[in-house]
Amino acid sequence: MELADLAGGGRARQPYHAAEGLPRARARQVVEDGIAIAQRLAVSEITAALTRAKIGGHTVAGCTVLVGTPMAAWSVEQILAVHVRMHMAEGALYRDVLIDAARRCRVPCIEVREKQVLDEAVRALRKPGPALLRTVSDLKAQVGAPWGKDQKEASLAALIALAQRT
Repeated sequence: MELADLAGGGRARQPYHAAEGLPRARARQVVEDGIAIAQRLAVSEITAALTRAKIGGHTVAGCTVLVGTPMAAWSVEQILAVHVRMHMAEGALYRDVLIDAARRCRVPCIEVREKQVLDEAVRALRKPGPALLRTVSDLKAQVGAPWGKDQKEASLAALIALAQRT
């Protein structure tokens, strides 16, 4: 899903980075605009995905979003003061807009900590970790490349959503 207006270049993709060095009011506006664009696009992308699924005769069971450690409630100014916070804020921004958009589109949404996705899958599916990892690895033959860590974790997350639906 594309969650940044590509015509906006880096400003749209990384609103906190784009705001770095700008006067306070302008920086806040750049960040707010970036967040608003991401929110709008997330709802549009999820709506389109739901439509494609329906046309294909599929039912969406839900979604799972992998989340990291919750971020402190820093202000825009506090985020812009520390470069690593900008990276944290942008990561949280895209996770948050996906979660919000799923809920706005009435798609059941589960949040799973990235570092606990295998443990959560073991609990949800009641299968041992090695068996789940083999299942996920076997999906590569059907899905194709790329099939790295992100795709494997996303697959485990999808299995969690399916397990919670049944």
